[in-house]
Amino acid sequence: MTQDEGELDSLVRKRIRALRVAQGWSLEELASRARVSQSTLSRIENGQRRLALDQLLTLARALDTSLDQLVETASDDVVTSPMIDGAHGLMRWPIKGVPGMSVVRQRMTEPPPDNPSRMRAHPGREWLVVLSGTAVLLLGHRRLRVETNQAAEFPTMLPHAIGAEGGPCEILGIFDRDARRGHQRDSQGASGDRESDGSCT
Repeated sequence: MTQDEGELDSLVRKRIRALRVAQGWSLEELASRARVSQSTLSRIENGQRRLALDQLLTLARALDTSLDQLVETASDDVVTSPMIDGAHGLMRWPIKGVPGMSVVRQRMTEPPPDNPSRMRAHPGREWLVVLSGTAVLLLGHRRLRVETNQAAEFPTMLPHAIGAEGGPCEILGIFDRDARRGHQRDSQGASGDRESDGSCT
């Protein structure tokens, strides 16, 4: 076994124990859920038994996680800098562990559009929190005020737009792959101020 393999082996064993303890389960309880003997589980956690793939799969299911997450190692690029879109007042960070997901921070100064035709609908789901100020979210036929520290989550197949109320506001949004693509298409087909004027987050 190489040093890297030994470190991964040790990490996986510690992770199994940590997940078990976090659930508040005894060795006996996890062993029962994973259908292995308590002594086998104890030897796995303590490094006295070889880690077998079939047992790892069983333990991952019992711990309500995936094999990938159980054996995942830390990458070198833990800290990332945002991609900045100054024209639209955006900062964007990809979420590496969830391909297609991204986090966007945006400062808005304009109210949402008055014209319903400027609301957008596309596949996906969005979650946003207002960091400062007050935002107005137009969602279908509804007009919702979202105050500082309040969050909103909605399917983006509903026509939607967002803007500021009573002064600038700053929002932080999480987009899944479909929602991000929908907004990219909107901004590519729009004039330069589409995203900053509230027609899309």
